[in-house]
Amino acid sequence: MTRRDVTFFGDPFNGLLPQSNSASNVRLVANTGGARLKAVSAGLTDVGRKRNHNEDSYLVDEDLQLYVVADGMGGHAGGGTASRIAVETIDREMRGAKNAPDNPFGAEASLQDSPLPEYLRSAVEKACFEIFKQAQEDPRLSGMGTTVISLLVRGEHALFGHVGDSRAYLVRGDLIQQVSEDHSLVNEQIKAGMITAEEAKHSRYKNIITRSVGFEEEVQVDVMGLVTRPGDFFILCSDGLANLVEDKEIQQVVSSVPLKDAPKKLIDLANERGGDDNITVIVVGTVEA
Repeated sequence: MTRRDVTFFGDPFNGLLPQSNSASNVRLVANTGGARLKAVSAGLTDVGRKRNHNEDSYLVDEDLQLYVVADGMGGHAGGGTASRIAVETIDREMRGAKNAPDNPFGAEASLQDSPLPEYLRSAVEKACFEIFKQAQEDPRLSGMGTTVISLLVRGEHALFGHVGDSRAYLVRGDLIQQVSEDHSLVNEQIKAGMITAEEAKHSRYKNIITRSVGFEEEVQVDVMGLVTRPGDFFILCSDGLANLVEDKEIQQVVSSVPLKDAPKKLIDLANERGGDDNITVIVVGTVEA
């Protein structure tokens, strides 16, 4: 499998970690006999307060330690269909990889040398093809697509495959950092200096995404990787949460309530503030195996 660009985070907090918890905790190294990690998780989706149907889908596959949030678009039939195909295809492709003779899950390699990022990228690309193909075959589904934020935890490695404006966050202690970068019009405007992050929250264009899975036959998938440690939390969510709940509030919730209750607590917060979109949240914690 040809290797393409993968973003590796040496310090996902861009130097914001306290000195005693600095980049040495997220260095890019092979396993060296230290603590073996496993993931524990909880996920939930909610229609919200304003929509009459839910176009989000999510996946929690504890066997693979694979987690996906997909926020569909394209109307009642199309959006829900696209997000469902995405999570099912990614799960099927990654499970197929694990059961193959050259099982990439069995490879003991550093984060940079792991074959798994390319398998995750390929799974999202396959989902894009499957969604596009079904839309071509059924006129009622024309134009459908979905965001995808996916997380694969393998030992001390956390790998992400991302398209759209659904998000992945890392919470470590009292710090939170967005791992994914929104593929959205307002994010492009922020990067160009046209608007501020605060102005983006109220922009009429905040729901316009610049990249989606399935709208076209192929899509560019962002793939990121970092080395995690016990006690880290990862939050995957659709924009129904991110648009209404501040990053610091997300950190405070996952740090203060039992993991199994965190998705509902976060969804309740979004609903209390209007719940103007579907809301999906997966919280994944890393613990010593």
